[in-house]
Amino acid sequence: MASFRWILLVIALSCLVDALDASAGDADPIYRSCVGQCEKSGCVGDICFQHCKFSSDGKPIDGPWYMQEPLYLRWKQWDCQSDCRYHCMLAREEEREKLGSKPVKYHGKWPFIRVFGIQEPVSVAVSALNLAMHFHGWLSFFILLYYKLPLRPNKKTYYEYTGLWHVYGILAMNSWFWSAVFHSRDVELTEKLDYSSAVALLGFSLILAVLRAFSVREEAARVMVTAPLLAFVTTHILYLNLYKLDYGLNMKVCVAMGVAQLLIWAVWAGVTHHPSRWKLWIVVVSGALAMLLEIYDFPPYRGYVDAHALWHATTIPLTYLWWSFIRDDAEFRTSILYKKSK
Repeated sequence: MASFRWILLVIALSCLVDALDASAGDADPIYRSCVGQCEKSGCVGDICFQHCKFSSDGKPIDGPWYMQEPLYLRWKQWDCQSDCRYHCMLAREEEREKLGSKPVKYHGKWPFIRVFGIQEPVSVAVSALNLAMHFHGWLSFFILLYYKLPLRPNKKTYYEYTGLWHVYGILAMNSWFWSAVFHSRDVELTEKLDYSSAVALLGFSLILAVLRAFSVREEAARVMVTAPLLAFVTTHILYLNLYKLDYGLNMKVCVAMGVAQLLIWAVWAGVTHHPSRWKLWIVVVSGALAMLLEIYDFPPYRGYVDAHALWHATTIPLTYLWWSFIRDDAEFRTSILYKKSK
């Protein structure tokens, strides 16, 4: 479990890093001039956009009512400014490539090529695969506990952390779902949902780390541990959504939670005699190497695959191994408690 906390720490470092509004690309006078001209004419070269004929609420500036902006485009929020920025970025990057210059970021993001309107298609795909892996892991965990391992006379499981892992599975799937949505289209709403779900996952993972590593089984003791941490995480999420989306503060909070649980699991992994502890070490080493992909940021290869997308890809097999350990832990604890009950 120490290992998987490397992955959670990467979540804290990656999706919660300061989103810089000004980048080298959007400071380029040629790019800025292109965007300005596009917003007036609605065209970049030979490409023209229907969106530029509509106001921000989707109503036509001129023309009849049936020319209203299509609903699916309004939902995706590909408005005049978005399309102008995108196509001016592509045009400028093509010019820079001919001059032998390297790609630069625009509005805090690398120049990605859309696929069917999806902003970062590879990141969306691997986020979806991570979600699928968590669903598979959670479902196999559920089947193991309720259909393969012995149950108590009251039909409850012997494993003391069943409910906690169920909540963890739901939060993990929720986090990867919003990661996919956010990479599909980066707007204020999807950004807040992605950040909030990541904070919720990190916060609950810290709670789970304390309860499992210190073998907190009594309900009253669990409440004493959970209540202050849950209150802190909830307050932080409300602060981000209702007061100010402070990227710097958010990064500090998430890194603190990630480091805390990393230390807890690392110590536990070092002293435990768990039969499946070797799985922890595989994930901890792999997770540490995966962190390098987030530290060494590079522009997307052919406009699709960047370091962040590769990091998402590395967590897919690690997720499978992580849930394998959780199932082993359930079997290990159930075996001990079942023998004691006889």
